[in-house]
Amino acid sequence: MICRVWRGWTSPQNADAYEAVVRGQVIPGIEARRVEGFRHIDLMRRSLPESGEIEFATIMWFDDLEAVKRFVGEDYEVSHVPPAAQAVLARYDARAAHYEVLDRREQGEAR
Repeated sequence: MICRVWRGWTSPQNADAYEAVVRGQVIPGIEARRVEGFRHIDLMRRSLPESGEIEFATIMWFDDLEAVKRFVGEDYEVSHVPPAAQAVLARYDARAAHYEVLDRREQGEAR
């Protein structure tokens, strides 16, 4: 399994707009493509008091690097940031990081 990690930063004033774009357009658009080997996506948000920014991270889970390439192309590290998302981000990773998942343990419900 491959974990694709990407980050973007925005101002507190644009954070809700960015989140709305990702949740309302970007993620549904990715899901609609039905990329073989794409398993799921996580969207995370945190405040960075020291810089005054809001950081977002996405983690995408794929079966293998071939699935990542089906998603974004042969240059699989390139970021996938649609114009509507770019418009409200101050900056973002130009390239995503990819990790081979060595051990992922699903946990049962708490008892």
